[in-house]
Amino acid sequence: MKIATKQLIYDLKKITEENLHFAENLLNKSDEMLNFRLSEKSWSILECLEHLNRYGKFYIPEISKRLQNSNIKPTEIFSSGTLGNYFANSMLPKENFKKMKTFKSMNPIHSNLDRSILNEFISQQKQMIHLLNNAENVDLNKTKTSITISNFIKLKLGDTFRFVVYHNLRHIEQAKRNL
Repeated sequence: MKIATKQLIYDLKKITEENLHFAENLLNKSDEMLNFRLSEKSWSILECLEHLNRYGKFYIPEISKRLQNSNIKPTEIFSSGTLGNYFANSMLPKENFKKMKTFKSMNPIHSNLDRSILNEFISQQKQMIHLLNNAENVDLNKTKTSITISNFIKLKLGDTFRFVVYHNLRHIEQAKRNL
């Protein structure tokens, strides 16, 4: 996949802003609604957001560190890597929503969660918008990041942004089905 770097950043910021807006609207919902799950094995809204918060605790500092340490000037075109493109596209919500397994440490099901989960998610989305703004000044192709499943695998920063934002979108869509 090839895309203008500025367009990619714009698209990812737009999705993140929509996720932020959705989460801010959840502040008006009852605790009962936030903890409702469609079945015993499905996640509640708060569990969806807690899952995302857990990933955000890894990716936000990782992306921030890579942005700070990158002195590579931006290029006009972002070209996705094979593995990064696969990971990012696998996160996009699809018509026939396919369940995916998650690591036990990232699975919040039946956790005792409260509204602080919303505030943390909102804070993380604001941080992500800030990071996307900063990304306009670096090369999304040559700047690399680690990923949660292995320190040995590095993805292009552009693919990491795509993966994180699409993953957030996937679980926001899941949370919306509980409303």
